[in-house]
Amino acid sequence: PYQCSQCDKAFSLSSDLKIHQRTHTGKKPYQCRQCDKTFSHKQVLIKHQRAHTGEKPYQCSQCDKAFSHKQVLIKHQRTHTREKPYQCSQCDKAFFHKIAFSICHYKMHTGEKPYQCRQCDKAFSHKQVLIKHQRTHTGEKPY
Repeated sequence: PYQCSQCDKAFSLSSDLKIHQRTHTGKKPYQCRQCDKTFSHKQVLIKHQRAHTGEKPYQCSQCDKAFSHKQVLIKHQRTHTREKPYQCSQCDKAFFHKIAFSICHYKMHTGEKPYQCRQCDKAFSHKQVLIKHQRTHTGEKPY
């Protein structure tokens, strides 16, 4: 096994260790020719380039939608299967997307309110609720 001297992660291939070490060095040898962004992994560059080309190689078998990233297709397919793999251990409510559970729902149980209004010190569990609240101070009407 090949072991990283920085974090003790081990790899069976020396090439995998070299790729991993870029996370510590910050080296990004792969550059996009269209926008000059750089990447530490070739696969990430290839995925990024789809934003420029519009390539969508991942097609849904249930409908005609296509996606540039496999993970986005997998999430989309849950709209057809109604699968909700992220379940709350506190109330058994289930979610399609991890972000809806981890960022939005879970705060309801913890009581966490990290978004604070600078005008009146009220605190909110969700950023969007804070933004809506702030309009009561500014009088802004977005619609």
